Amino acid sequence: MTSERMAVAPARRRVYGQLALTLAVLTAVGWLARRNWPVLETGALRLAVADQGWLLVAAAAAAATWVCSAFAQQGAVLRALPSRRLVAAQFAASAAGQLLPAGLGTGAVNLRFLMRCGLSAGRAATALAVKATAGGLVRAALIAVLATACPGVLGLPRPSAMWWVALVAAVLAVTALLGTVLWPRCRRALVLVRDDIRALHTRPHRAVALWGGSLGFALLHALVLIAVTRAVALPLAPPLVALLYFAASCAAALLPTPAGLGSLDAALAFALTAAGGAPAAAAASVVLGYRLLTVWLPLLPGLLVLALLVRRKAL
Repeated sequence: MTSERMAVAPARRRVYGQLALTLAVLTAVGWLARRNWPVLETGALRLAVADQGWLLVAAAAAAATWVCSAFAQQGAVLRALPSRRLVAAQFAASAAGQLLPAGLGTGAVNLRFLMRCGLSAGRAATALAVKATAGGLVRAALIAVLATACPGVLGLPRPSAMWWVALVAAVLAVTALLGTVLWPRCRRALVLVRDDIRALHTRPHRAVALWGGSLGFALLHALVLIAVTRAVALPLAPPLVALLYFAASCAAALLPTPAGLGSLDAALAFALTAAGGAPAAAAASVVLGYRLLTVWLPLLPGLLVLALLVRRKAL
């Protein structure tokens, strides 16, 4: 019993720390929202009279993200998964992800679903890691491609002597940390992820599902934002909007709030105004529209699907 308590204690501390950080971010967001309420109100009014056709396009793209997520999850697993329950699990996981920070809700639902499908806890966790790795690599590649197509947008600093010194110091610090503390713990997990990726690529249909689903998921989220900008008549080029979205989502990932709540909103609004040149009210309406279609409207149906899957013992 003592050893079990000692094992649970670090996990509880991490959860409490993440919840504390979430509350701090939400408090800051609430303060900023109150301070900038006129801008938010103008943005909401602008969204209310937006082009309904483009909003339907954005809604369709948001719904398709769950299908792409299901493809990516199937691609990360060698055995065949029940397709309908897989899509339903992705929908439910997206709703659970709105309630817990750092993807805990999404990961827990998907982990439970894979275990119900016959995978061991270790294999299910590895499948989630494979999917996350593919998604991260796809987003990095998209940022690189779009940054080339839209030079100067991200405003990256010119490398100087001090910049290189800081970079080398950071690399050495990370290397030392990995080698002395984290590497012994992470090595086994990384080997499993590597082996699973190799095994998946021996089956072309699984590799296509993994990478195609990951690419589609990322592009469809960008399409939601692009369609909302069109709906509110914000004249920004689609590649620019996509680049700003990917950059903002990567920056927001540094703050593990539920679904990036607050952190992604602020990053998107800042990117649209600073790099995109959008007025503050227009940027607010775009962020509100994106959040409405990807978070708030699907939340209640997603929780109902989650409850139904639990009741039917699919989770």
